[in-house]
Amino acid sequence: MKIAVYPGTFNPITNGHTDLVERASRLFDRIIVAIGTNTQKGSALPTEKRVALAEEVLAHVNNLEVTSFEGLLTDFVKEKNANIILRGLRTVADFEYEFQLVGMNRALDPNIETVFLAPAEHLSYISSTLVREIAFLGGDISKFVHPAVEAAITGN
Repeated sequence: MKIAVYPGTFNPITNGHTDLVERASRLFDRIIVAIGTNTQKGSALPTEKRVALAEEVLAHVNNLEVTSFEGLLTDFVKEKNANIILRGLRTVADFEYEFQLVGMNRALDPNIETVFLAPAEHLSYISSTLVREIAFLGGDISKFVHPAVEAAITGN
């Protein structure tokens, strides 16, 4: 069974994330969306809310589990009996950062592979950081996120 862990803060989950999960669901037997807490990133929504939103937004994906995690990703991957980390790539800048993560994860556990997927072209510019900033400044985020996420972020 091919189990892929898709880690991130999903702060908030965007249409780009959804596209990536949908693509991955056709490639792997099971996808685990692993929502972590990154203390280096500001959190617009508490972890529990991010998990609930991801479950709602991704409810149509049958081979999916959404959960939170703390600690080393490689430990979590092993705990879930997975050996694949799924990551999204939008830009060359993403690749540089992701390549560093691959090296570190491989040093921690050489049995875990990382697979990269790119979102659809029309979604490649969307980032959670930009969505949060647009919402904070009163802009319309409806093109970038599911309506439930928009309501959670904007309070509407």
